[in-house]
Amino acid sequence: MKRILWLAAACLLAAPALAQYPNKPIRIVVPFPAGSATDTITRILGQSVSTAIGQPMVVDNKAGADGAIAGAEVAKAAPDGYTLLMATNSPMAVAPAMKKVPPYDPVADFTPITDIGRYTFFLYINAATPIKTFKELVAFAKANPGKLNYATGNTTGIMSFGQMNALAGIDMTHVPYKGEPQAVTDIIAGRVQLLWATPTTGLAHLREGKLRALATNLKSRSSLLPDVPTMAEVGIPQYSVVSWAALYGPARLPREIQARLNKEFHDAMKRPDVIALMEKQAFQMTPSTAEELGAFTKAQLEAYRGILKSIGIQPE
Repeated sequence: MKRILWLAAACLLAAPALAQYPNKPIRIVVPFPAGSATDTITRILGQSVSTAIGQPMVVDNKAGADGAIAGAEVAKAAPDGYTLLMATNSPMAVAPAMKKVPPYDPVADFTPITDIGRYTFFLYINAATPIKTFKELVAFAKANPGKLNYATGNTTGIMSFGQMNALAGIDMTHVPYKGEPQAVTDIIAGRVQLLWATPTTGLAHLREGKLRALATNLKSRSSLLPDVPTMAEVGIPQYSVVSWAALYGPARLPREIQARLNKEFHDAMKRPDVIALMEKQAFQMTPSTAEELGAFTKAQLEAYRGILKSIGIQPE
């Protein structure tokens, strides 16, 4: 009887708090540095949602460990709706799949809110190199094993190069970075030659003639750079890395808050100004229900485990 009364009292106390949500700033943890594609789309959506709800949405960049630092912080946060994670395949699929003892469970330790969308990636090369096509890249790499340096600023880059190199039968030297912006700086300086990255960090330099794009990760060519072929078109049809973003809260987030956030972000993704800004990033928005995101998260975890196995990377 006492337990029933306690639960009833707790519900009565919680109801006003939920009704007033949000009544203070909401922090969105981003697993990559400022200036990265994920940081950019988070700020675009955050500004729109902030205007609608009347509370600031503060972006908190927590880069490192393939997104696991950000993921672990949100997994441990209070489930009150004031700490969220703008996750990608890095912290929610790759980082857990690469560990024998994952830092968290991407399914059990988080509350899915909504799918956000899919990133466009291009394979950039320093324009000062004589390599102008993917075919030329493969030929050069085979003739000069280990001579080309490739940069990665996220796990999509790591997976993309891992699968690409294995399928093409080439050997290049890996130089890891904490994020795309730092990697782009070094590719322009000539310290590395290649990088799988988003238009957010690479497109301006491509238009200035400092970078060249050899391929895209999309299934069909991007309207942003229609002359750049797909991986299937350059002879690697088995390439299967998908790069995505989605919004999560800590586990046990109240359903009312989950539903409110889902609605607010869906509304933001319908606004013409947001759509226009996302198109400039070549980012395809794919809003979903919370249940759809939960199922997608499970499927992506298994898919990335398969990719890791296929390229010979064993969990550590």
